[in-house]
Amino acid sequence: MISKDTAIAEVKLIEQFRHNDNRGAFVKTFHQNDFIAAGINFEMRESFYSVSSQHVLRGMHFHHAPADHAKIVFCTDGEILDVALDIRIGSPTFGQYATANLSFENNNALYIPKGFAHGFLTLSKSATTFYFVSGEYSPAHDDGILHTSFGMDWPCENIITNQRDLDFQTITAYQQKHQL
Repeated sequence: MISKDTAIAEVKLIEQFRHNDNRGAFVKTFHQNDFIAAGINFEMRESFYSVSSQHVLRGMHFHHAPADHAKIVFCTDGEILDVALDIRIGSPTFGQYATANLSFENNNALYIPKGFAHGFLTLSKSATTFYFVSGEYSPAHDDGILHTSFGMDWPCENIITNQRDLDFQTITAYQQKHQL
């Protein structure tokens, strides 16, 4: 595993170990000691995956403290544009975001620490996206930021999303609410 900085230093691009041979491919998606050596302290508490059609946007999701959590996201099929938005009030990078294209072909994952909203846009015909999460889902702490409110230039005009994600607060409303 190789860890690289993104536009926001705390968000890390991870090049996963992969071995290809005549049988196909073998990919190591998680190794605790490698993560610790890269400065990523991550303990997995939950794992899930989504299957999305082209132009589907899921996000920008996060959990409020004390149920906030970090994520490691990667694709086993297809390609996504993954986005991590800094929502840490007082952070010098508040409202800024880091992006990465994740696919089976490029073998990358994205580490998203606590304090970031997360979302992605499916670029391929379909994509299977895995999430390793350091906390467990808590409906009482689940929230989001409207994907059109923080300056991200999504590379698709016909985004498919759900009403829940369209009803999320703007980054400005979130900031005003949490600075009181």
